Amino acid sequence: MAVAGSQPGETPALGHDRISQDDVTSGDMNLKEIRLEGLRIFTTLFNKLDGYGDGPMDLADPVTPGGRPTLQGNGTLLRVNGLDARGCIECHAMVSAATVPPRLGIGGVGGANANAIIMPTNIDMRDPDLDGSVSFNGRFANPPFVFGAGAVELLAAEMTEDLQALKALAQENPGTPIVLESKGVTFGTIVADAQGDVDTSLVEGVNADLVVRPFGRKGEFFSIRDFDIGAMRFHFGMQPVEVFPDEADPDGDGVENEILAGELSVLSVFIATLERPFAEPLSQAAEAGFERFQDIGCADCHIPTLETRSTEVKLRHPEQPTDPSANVFLAIDLTEEPMSFDGNDQGGIAVPLFADLKRHDMGDELAENFDLVGEQVNREFTTARLWGIADTAPFLHDGRATTLTEAILSHGGEAQIARDGFAALGPQATKQILSFLRSLRTPEAPAEALQAAPEDQDDEDDEDDDTGS
Repeated sequence: MAVAGSQPGETPALGHDRISQDDVTSGDMNLKEIRLEGLRIFTTLFNKLDGYGDGPMDLADPVTPGGRPTLQGNGTLLRVNGLDARGCIECHAMVSAATVPPRLGIGGVGGANANAIIMPTNIDMRDPDLDGSVSFNGRFANPPFVFGAGAVELLAAEMTEDLQALKALAQENPGTPIVLESKGVTFGTIVADAQGDVDTSLVEGVNADLVVRPFGRKGEFFSIRDFDIGAMRFHFGMQPVEVFPDEADPDGDGVENEILAGELSVLSVFIATLERPFAEPLSQAAEAGFERFQDIGCADCHIPTLETRSTEVKLRHPEQPTDPSANVFLAIDLTEEPMSFDGNDQGGIAVPLFADLKRHDMGDELAENFDLVGEQVNREFTTARLWGIADTAPFLHDGRATTLTEAILSHGGEAQIARDGFAALGPQATKQILSFLRSLRTPEAPAEALQAAPEDQDDEDDEDDDTGS
């Protein structure tokens, strides 16, 4: 098994000038400089000298990142179960799939070719059941965009705070059922006994720890950083130091300290400060479509707007999932450019994401076949955030739907009534809903302003001044 070894004349793609957590928190870097470093991490295509790829195969566990076999047998590419890209930008580069040619840029969705095949142990191409579907026991996921992620993290953090407070209330009132509700979203009921143990058997749409996890289609990750840690390990074989604080080279590939805490911090800051999706002014047909969208029940889960109490997303290290206020190293005001969220009368922001950050049973057609979880988990997905939906084909968690209509008609389970309501509409009403959905757009030029040279920014400011004079 070849490892990085000595390669005279070659250098790591990240270079040798690494970013530590002290660099981020010392005050020596301003927010733009931190964001630029995050942009660099997001767009770097790693090589073996960075620690890209896994080390020697782990015979006891060939599935978990670190010791996976590869197609070439040298720790480089696997494609099935990760090691399927060299950097974030390879899977998040299509800003709009609604144009011809597609509009490319930083932070967008991935095409169908970028689908990740997650942790299968069996793929039988012969279709042994003769049902038209390959026998497959992993997950299949299409990369979403990361626009507006800072506001999503803020919403989830506040909802987690609410649910943790309700858990404490239940423990203070043994035997009293406590409804878990935050921002108009209900997550079931809990009851505590006299010893303070909490019965979570009636909790729904969130894990028993009552931590809202908005990232990942299954609701696996509670923060941008949490998602990035998993992505670094799964897609690139890059081992974060904070996951293995006592092992300099946990995957044995000959490269130590592959991803530093500071590098994850600047990456999470960059993602948290990317531009947000926006809505075009609604035509008369789109306005009617929005009303029908609500009437048939789509907005019950795809809630148009959720409100926060604060304007600031607080990035943390180290993170404590149940305490979003712990170990904050940077607070970012999301009303500032380029995020530019509108303030609300609660002292926070309005987040028009069209979702509820809750998992729902989506029925038989969309159910996965992942062996490592139970049947119910395979049927549940976090409500898709519809902001930007016009530009993000293919649709659904695995990209199976090439049109919005296909995506809607694939809904089942808790969404069956809304799906049937859509199916029963006449042609005009159907077109109205589609017109509304196509008004929900991705940012025009994400991260371009960040990359502009100072003189370019001065020119833009001058143009603005001339326009307003």
